Amino acid sequence: MTLTVESGDRYVLEDVVTEIKEAAEQKGVQLKGPHPQAPQELRVPQSADLSADGDRLDPWHYTVFTRTIEIIGHDEFARDVTEWDFPERVHIGVSVEQRRGAGR
Repeated sequence: MTLTVESGDRYVLEDVVTEIKEAAEQKGVQLKGPHPQAPQELRVPQSADLSADGDRLDPWHYTVFTRTIEIIGHDEFARDVTEWDFPERVHIGVSVEQRRGAGR
């Protein structure tokens, strides 16, 4: 199971990742990571008014920082983490890799 933690605020992101790591250590959960991803630079166009052909403002620029954490064999811990109250500036995503035995 992989947790993806994203935020536009690098310091809040690092606080959340540290909190997850410390909780995992206390519960004996094995983690791989956090693995930092390259920051993503985003630009959002802005209109000066509501018409489609109206004037444009300078685009809004922002950066999204991402860390991935692999949780080894502790699905319950991963589910618990997703239910924590995180700051609104932090997004937590979960991906589950399903493995099947040979011949299935």
